[in-house]
Amino acid sequence: MKDTLLLEFFFKKNVIYSQFKYGLIEMHANGISKGVLKGITKISAILFILFLIYISGIFETNESYRAFPGIGSRTAVWIAAELHLLFGAFVLAVPIFAVISEYIGYRTKDKQYDNLARELTGLLVAAFTITAIMGATLFILVSILYPSFFEYMKGIFSFTIPFYLIFILGEVICVYLYRYSWDKLQDNKRLHILIGIGLNVFGTGLLIIANAWGQFMLTPAGVNEAGQLVSGWGAVNNFTWIPMNIHRIIANVAFGGFIVGAYAAFKFLGSNTKKEKGHYDWMGYVGNVIGLVGLIPLPFAGYWMGIEIYMYSQQLGIQMMGGLFSWLFVIQAVLIGILFLGANYYLWIGMRRMPGGERYAKFRLPLAVILFTSFAVWLTPHTMVGSIEELRALGGAYHPVLGVFGVMSAKNTAVNLVILSTFVSLILYRRANKEAVVPWAENGKKQQGAIILLAGAIVLAIGVYGYLIPAASRVMFWSPIQVVTVFSTMVLVLVIDLKLFKGAKDIGPIKWGDMPPRSQYTLFTMAAVATLLMGLMGYLRSAGRENWHVYGVLKDTSPDFWTPTLGSMAVTVSLIVFVFYLLVALVFWLGIERGASTEKSSSTSIGEDKK
Repeated sequence: MKDTLLLEFFFKKNVIYSQFKYGLIEMHANGISKGVLKGITKISAILFILFLIYISGIFETNESYRAFPGIGSRTAVWIAAELHLLFGAFVLAVPIFAVISEYIGYRTKDKQYDNLARELTGLLVAAFTITAIMGATLFILVSILYPSFFEYMKGIFSFTIPFYLIFILGEVICVYLYRYSWDKLQDNKRLHILIGIGLNVFGTGLLIIANAWGQFMLTPAGVNEAGQLVSGWGAVNNFTWIPMNIHRIIANVAFGGFIVGAYAAFKFLGSNTKKEKGHYDWMGYVGNVIGLVGLIPLPFAGYWMGIEIYMYSQQLGIQMMGGLFSWLFVIQAVLIGILFLGANYYLWIGMRRMPGGERYAKFRLPLAVILFTSFAVWLTPHTMVGSIEELRALGGAYHPVLGVFGVMSAKNTAVNLVILSTFVSLILYRRANKEAVVPWAENGKKQQGAIILLAGAIVLAIGVYGYLIPAASRVMFWSPIQVVTVFSTMVLVLVIDLKLFKGAKDIGPIKWGDMPPRSQYTLFTMAAVATLLMGLMGYLRSAGRENWHVYGVLKDTSPDFWTPTLGSMAVTVSLIVFVFYLLVALVFWLGIERGASTEKSSSTSIGEDKK
């Protein structure tokens, strides 16, 4: 009996050992352990170097500033910061809808969503590495070129560094584990999705900590009049920290969606088969919709940010949004308008591949009129640029006719109408190839139309009334009512639409891949415009402080204290965008190569299994 038990124990032990050994071998063969270890080692090496710099004091000097050869210290830090910001936005956004897409695929058993998530994740690894390198470059440049400022910020936020390192290591592990465990965890999707959720949690944690540093420079808190730390949490939870967190999360989702759309367009134009074109057409549509979902609330988040800046310091608000920078917002309006117009245009073209979509062609002209009119109002400047003689001929700095469209009441009205019109395009697209079968279908459609028209009338009425009331009353009460009206309208109309088209009859299948090349060029354009817009906003957050490192607390007395002009901004941001897209092309290529390598390995393994 004893011998039997020993033999049984020995047998079970060896079975367990064999299974464990086989599992390790299989993980190694699938590249999981190797890939994760390689990624962790790579990022840890970068972090270790930065840690040595942080504690060594190797760059300590009696000088407050050092000069960067050629382009100057400010421009060098600017370029590194913008590139890090752009790649950081991509790295933070991609996992969000990759995990959502994987979850949808898991729940619906639709492999197309799973393939989409997997392909996007293939882009993530290369982009993450570049983001880490750019972050390290920014850290080193600031510590070398601005040692006094670096030491001051280190003294304020030293308590956040351990949390930042924990989040970085957590994100590193999750990035590589999420990427390289895809095949291994096909039978355990819940665990794989959980890893993806962890990736998003760690990435968001990094974002909100970094936002605390950046927004402290703009709206400092938690320090006394001498700039000495009084409350660490106060420094983190400064006046614009929360609105910036909301704004950047939304912006990153929109930016990531447009970048994915550009990737899909790139693959669509290079596809040789109908199946491939159909897949990347669908991916481009998903990217555009995700971009729109983030774009629609973005102006409101920006408006909230503007209000908080004014509440912190009216002088800072006027400084950032008036004078030299007033034309910056005109440029911003142009770029945002192009994004909305491009997204609507893509949806209108997309309806042509949907049987039944021709029914809604009659709505394109009125929607286009509203969009272009609102766009024109939105980009109208408050003050005119001209010589003294030209301004005298006009009767002042305000145009006698168009000047009324340059004030915030008109612009708030315009952006709300743009958002409402875009939402209508989304609703029309959603129902293009469907026919409602519920008994109350016609009444439901009429109710939706009446709600949308009423919302538009309310927005217009408040816009006109805004000229008759004090600015403070409009900003704090009536403009938020416009926002609430539009958002409540979108929610109500969408709820009705979901019930209206529940169990709807399909007129015909969507002809994925049946899109003209101009639709893909539209996706390219929106990605480029979104990148320019982010670069523009990065410039504003920095230049708006003018000659302050930390506004009102720590002055910039370096030779580079000057505020870059709009001309120099245009040159620098254009250069940054050009370099960014060169690196994005590298990411696309690496993602494609990895995908091809993975498919080859998978097919080889399948062949070996069959043997």
